Amino acid sequence: MSEARIERLLSDLSELRSYIFINVDKLQSAVQQSELSTKGALNSLEFRLEAILQANLDTFWLLMCSILVFLMQAGFMCLESGLTRRKSSINVALKNLADFGIAVVTFWAFGFGLMYGASYSGLVGTKYFLFFTNVAGYQTYFVFQAMFVATAATIISGAVAERLKFFSYVIITFFTSGIIYPLVGHWIWAFDFSNPAKKFGWLGKLGFIDFAGASVVHSVGGWVALSVLLIVGPRTGRFRKGDETGKKTFQGSNTPMAALGALILWFGWFGFNGGANLAMDLRIPLILINTFMAASAGLISSSIMGIIVMKKPEPMFMITGPIAGLVSITASCAFVSPANAIIIGAIAGILSGSFLVILEKLKIDDVVNAIPVHLICGIWGTLAIAIFGDMEKMGIEISRSQQLYVQLIGIVSIGAFCFISSYIIFYIVNYFYPLRVSKINEELGLNIAEHNASTDTHELLNILGKQVETQDYTLRAPQDSFTETGLIGTQYNRMMYKLEEAEKQKNMWKNRVSNEIKLAMQVQKKLMPDRDMDNYPVFGLNIPAREISGDFYDFYPLDDQIYFNLSDVSGKGVNAGMVMAKAITLFKIFARQQYKPNEILFEMNNDLHQTNPSGTFVTSIIGRYNLKTDEVELANAGHQPALVKSGDNFVEYPSSSTPLGVIKQKSEDAYKLEKFKLDSSRVYCFTDGFSESLDENNNEIGIEGVKKLILKHQNSNLKTELQKATEEIRQKSLKKEYREKGVKENEDILDDDLTIVGIGK
Repeated sequence: MSEARIERLLSDLSELRSYIFINVDKLQSAVQQSELSTKGALNSLEFRLEAILQANLDTFWLLMCSILVFLMQAGFMCLESGLTRRKSSINVALKNLADFGIAVVTFWAFGFGLMYGASYSGLVGTKYFLFFTNVAGYQTYFVFQAMFVATAATIISGAVAERLKFFSYVIITFFTSGIIYPLVGHWIWAFDFSNPAKKFGWLGKLGFIDFAGASVVHSVGGWVALSVLLIVGPRTGRFRKGDETGKKTFQGSNTPMAALGALILWFGWFGFNGGANLAMDLRIPLILINTFMAASAGLISSSIMGIIVMKKPEPMFMITGPIAGLVSITASCAFVSPANAIIIGAIAGILSGSFLVILEKLKIDDVVNAIPVHLICGIWGTLAIAIFGDMEKMGIEISRSQQLYVQLIGIVSIGAFCFISSYIIFYIVNYFYPLRVSKINEELGLNIAEHNASTDTHELLNILGKQVETQDYTLRAPQDSFTETGLIGTQYNRMMYKLEEAEKQKNMWKNRVSNEIKLAMQVQKKLMPDRDMDNYPVFGLNIPAREISGDFYDFYPLDDQIYFNLSDVSGKGVNAGMVMAKAITLFKIFARQQYKPNEILFEMNNDLHQTNPSGTFVTSIIGRYNLKTDEVELANAGHQPALVKSGDNFVEYPSSSTPLGVIKQKSEDAYKLEKFKLDSSRVYCFTDGFSESLDENNNEIGIEGVKKLILKHQNSNLKTELQKATEEIRQKSLKKEYREKGVKENEDILDDDLTIVGIGK
């Protein structure tokens, strides 16, 4: 092989080697690029999957929190219905049901747009009206915020309960949820959905912080509630003339239900605060811990306040305490430590208890204490975030004092806007369309007046009134073995069954009529207390002149007091017995509500005036004896004078007014309220069967004769004393034919009923 050929071959081999190396490098580079591309695609896919999973978790969390906030509506309903009187509890429950639907629809129509739409000067939103979007994140946020607006509206419901027309409350809910709440929410919470860190509202830009709505939700509801309360005033009789302390309260219908409502609110608040985070992340545990700690601290401090003020664990303080703590932590739950949450909640409990007392003194009738709990504690919670909040967690760079200044600006601005605007709006509405129900409807109760939903007490009084007017013995009262009114109805019906049967058979079965009426008499006795009540220094005695007495007495122990009543219905027999039954029922109802004696007489008079047959009236003495202070209050309506015996001396307290049922009175001042302290003396009240009984000369003994009779039989034992005095009168009062011929069994018939009551240790 030639040398030239060999060189050519070597040159070709060199080129081939270079080609191979170049292509191997290209191949390696392509493989590396392919590996990098594949790894990037996998990393990108993993990132996208994590983002989708987190978004789904956030959506799920926010929807679950929305459900919890929805459950709070049931809590508010239980709380408010339990704290209102039975005659209006149905109305309160229905308002809570209605305001949720009204608030949500109004918020959808334009409230959400005003709150979160593109901002005009940081004051009001301008889009998202008739809200609709296919973006799940926006939809979820709308659902959550709709729950919030319903909460703000329902705060007002409990505060103004028992005096507003149903449609008045609908108007209030519309303006609150559609205008007032969205505008405040825009100032603080409005943001760019494409860039959540960008704030629209002027307070949000200023740096105002309210994590979950201490101001946006609770203070707004509290300010509106306060304005409405000042416009419509307190419930009739809530603060009575002469009651300087303002401590007079109405009894709620169901305190255990109110306590259940507080627990439901406590449970739902985890969604309220937890959902405000808008994401399922590592901040949630701290938020929930702080929520629980603040509520517990509020319960403890408020309960202690109740013990200090009321000397007992008072239910209202215990029920509202945890809610006060929950409201106060709402603004800062994501930014404070559990220890600080306890301090915030404890101070809130003290504030709510203190302002509860202050509102009483100011005579502002807030039924569920919404002002102390939601307004005052909402303001405190808004300030507390600047005092206790972690500045790094809040992401602010200004000092605490500067942040406190910003919070104060927000509080004052929100308060001024909400109170002034709502007061003007509802004052104008009230001028053209009175927000409050009539006094008659208020006394009747909103259950009936607004919803035609009757109660057992109203049905009982209605039946008794109709029977007095028509003498229709077939009418029956409502019966229920689990309520006091129902038990009275049951006993009354038993009596009426016996009377009806006797009336049907009186011509054919005269003997049987007598026996049946005796049974009715036994039932009537059950309406009156078989109460010497050994544990109480009181005793009463009634001996009817005929089978059914027109006289009656009653004792009603309540806490450290005993209400007592002695009355005489004009006439005898069935009519008098029916009027008596109704009067007993009225006495029990108003005594249970802790009315003063003159107030009870006033209410009884006006009711009896409407229903009594013409010419029928009732003379009555009603008193209240305080076992601790030994003080007695009494009022006399056309009755024999009450006698107070000290030693051998008597002081008389005569009547200065007409009997009950004669004329309609305009004020409880028509019945003079007497007050005195017993100091080892005794009070005696008696019917005219005593004073009109005859002495041995056939002359009436009069009041002086009754005094002598009491002195004659005075005894350290009140029961023995009254029994002996009454027996002497009974013997003197027997009709002449029975005195001459003797009294046979079942023939103890007197000229008049004999009834006497004694009070004193």
